This record gives sequence, C-alpha cells and structure tokens, in this order.
Amino acid sequence: MDNALYVGLSRQILLRRELDIVANNIANADTTGFKVESLLARAEPAAPAHTADGPKPVKFVVANGVARDFGQGALRQTGGAFDLAIEGMGFFQVDTADGPRFTRDGRFRLDEAGRMVSQSGHPVLGDGGEEIVIDPAQGPVAIGKDGTLSQGEEQVGRIGVFTFDDLTVLEKTGDNQLRNASNAQPQPAADAVVRQGFIEGSNVNPIVEITRMIEVSRAYTSISKMMDSEQELARRSVERLGRVQ
Repeated sequence: MDNALYVGLSRQILLRRELDIVANNIANADTTGFKVESLLARAEPAAPAHTADGPKPVKFVVANGVARDFGQGALRQTGGAFDLAIEGMGFFQVDTADGPRFTRDGRFRLDEAGRMVSQSGHPVLGDGGEEIVIDPAQGPVAIGKDGTLSQGEEQVGRIGVFTFDDLTVLEKTGDNQLRNASNAQPQPAADAVVRQGFIEGSNVNPIVEITRMIEVSRAYTSISKMMDSEQELARRSVERLGRVQ
C-alpha cells in the first residue's frame, strides 16, 4: 500500500507543476511574442517501500523539463514605426547587463540617445551585433522586410534576426526573453520576414489551456481519492488484524 501512496504522491507533485505551467500560459495569452509551454514527464524506477508482492522496481513519474512551442503567433497591426513582428522562425537580439538575449517581442522604441531599445530599455542589436542608433531629425524610418532601416534614400542600419539549428538551447530568463544556454552560435534567419507596424501575439489558445487545466484538476482529485481509499483500506486492515490477535 505504501508503494501506491508514494507513486500517487509523485504523480500529484507532477500535476501541480503542470497546473502552474498551464496557469502561466493562460496568464500570458495576451503577452506579445509569448510561446506556449507544456511539461515533459518520464518514469523513474526506484526501490519499493517494502518487499511485499508487487512490481519491482516501482516506477515513479517525475518532471523531465519544459517544452516550448515556437509556432507563429497571430500578427496584429499597430501602425507604430518601431513596432516589429517576425513572420517565420527567428528572434530579435537585445543586449542586457547579463549578456545577449533573444526575443519575439518587437515593441521597440527610441531612448534619449536615439538608440532602438526594448520596452525594458535594452538596446536592439543589428545583424552585425552593433547597437542601432537613429537620428529623428533625419525623418521617418522605414523598415524593410529584410530588417533594413532607411531614412529617405539613406540606409541607417539593419535589424538582426537570428535563429538556432536546435531551439532547445534557448532557456527562458524572464522579461519575455531567452538566453543561449549552449556554445551554439546564432545564425541569420534568412527566411524570416520583418513586418513594420505589427506585433506578434501569443500563440496560446486559451480554450485549449482551460481544458487542460480542468483535466489536470480532475486527475489530481482522482489520485487524491485513490490515496484516501488506500489509507482507509490500510486502517481497516490494521483494525481487523488487532481483533484477530
């Protein structure tokens, strides 16, 4: 019986973690460039709590990381000169105090020095890793599908759009940003298209996530009832054994 309780507990721990992820998806359904996540799980064999009849080893279930769906989110037109969206696979690169970060959040602006920066004030980097500086006095900025920035006939820079052969090297760091957690080098996203005056919405489907939340909650409740039944059975067994003795 102890084995069943421990296995059930391991499943409940996993379900609580999954519920946190689903709740986070729902909370970010309107977050620019957010990518929906899901929990990965695996079976982990372990020695049973006791050597009574039953499976050996006992298989517990544990978390095995978080999967992230980098599928395209819907593009929404804003008309903002520095609102940018990527159509296709790729990421903007920004410079932070902790090193380069990658993001799909293209809500950019100009700071006091004329640098193109993110909402958090991190400089947006060009295709060569340089900061992008704009002189507003030179007129409005047009941004081409390849990321080229122009003021009139003069090209003043090019926004970098990068990708990785293996997207699992990207690790979430907060502030809607990802970091390269490996030695892999980012590559230019040749097929990506930059859309000026648009931002990319989250790819979260709220209906799907709410359905997942209900399923997880029901599974948690079901396991709780099973564990209660196991405990009640153990209690009755002890009582009966006491009467026999």
